[in-house]
Amino acid sequence: MTPNLMPAVGPLMETEANAEVVQSHRYIRFGPFHIDQQRQQVFRNGNRLKLQGKVYQVLLVLIAKYGHVVTREELKQALWPSDTHVNFDANVNTTVNKLRQILGDSTEKPIYIETIPRKGYSFIAEPEFATQPFPQSLLAASNGTASAGSSIDGGNGERNSGRWLTLGIIGLILAGILLGAGIATFWISHWAR
Repeated sequence: MTPNLMPAVGPLMETEANAEVVQSHRYIRFGPFHIDQQRQQVFRNGNRLKLQGKVYQVLLVLIAKYGHVVTREELKQALWPSDTHVNFDANVNTTVNKLRQILGDSTEKPIYIETIPRKGYSFIAEPEFATQPFPQSLLAASNGTASAGSSIDGGNGERNSGRWLTLGIIGLILAGILLGAGIATFWISHWAR
């Protein structure tokens, strides 16, 4: 671990301590996901994801209480002011389902968000917290499309070799067409005499 990394908060820690850790660190990482809290951006393998405000807020609330159950009431209080009049149950369900969809998670075999029947939800992945960007985040930010574990040159090299292969095939097809047209022109002019 690098000096700016903080290990994941254990489930035995108090939830207030978890929330304090989340608030005091700009960067969070779990699985292939990286969060930059200052910019309110989430990345998966270096590619930026578009999370709506409530979906992003649910993710942070769940991470802040990592290992603990976040009740539906706590999500309601975190997401909507007390004077808001909406169907909270339906909105909480929709928001959590959108988050699961974005994370590629399922209710049957959860990797990140576990449903606790009649209680709420629990974030079950192991988050890491840091004050400086994670090394993979730097790589992805400089390349824009690099995936975790790939090098900048390797990613560009693969893209460029595919481009050259396509251009080579197009060149061969054009050469074949021109050669065929030349032979046809010669043949017609030779027999037309």
